[in-house]
Amino acid sequence: MKIIYHCVGGTHSSATAAAIHLNILPNDRVPSADEIMNIGYFDTMQKKDMGLLIFKGTDEFGNEVYSLGRQFNKDLVLNTVKSAYSISNKNADDLLFIDSMTTVNTLMKIGGFSSRRLHLVSFGRPIVLKGAQKAYKDIVKLVKDTKEQFRS
Repeated sequence: MKIIYHCVGGTHSSATAAAIHLNILPNDRVPSADEIMNIGYFDTMQKKDMGLLIFKGTDEFGNEVYSLGRQFNKDLVLNTVKSAYSISNKNADDLLFIDSMTTVNTLMKIGGFSSRRLHLVSFGRPIVLKGAQKAYKDIVKLVKDTKEQFRS
């Protein structure tokens, strides 16, 4: 199975979810801003990376975990990924798309927009980090719900 956490930018909620999923970030407490930044791919996606499946690692169940920045055209991008996978003679049922936008709060939107779109990183990054910490329990729940599908 290939698990794909996706959101508008692919660099905040989906990156955090992938790190929790892979046990890089804790699931029992809210990490510090430094811990979040140390995952290596938080608040770093560039416009050229949009639409790319970014491999994050393999989980304890043997599933490959990815993140995807899909901008504001969710259905178009996800359908394209499914179609491309299918024409490669792969079963699109092996793809599990998890929309992490359900966990995004206003601070994450403001900070992410400022940092990634306006390139005001020193202004936006602290805001998006605070937003990610505030949303952290919701992101953990999203990941736990996802992992429940693979527990025997």
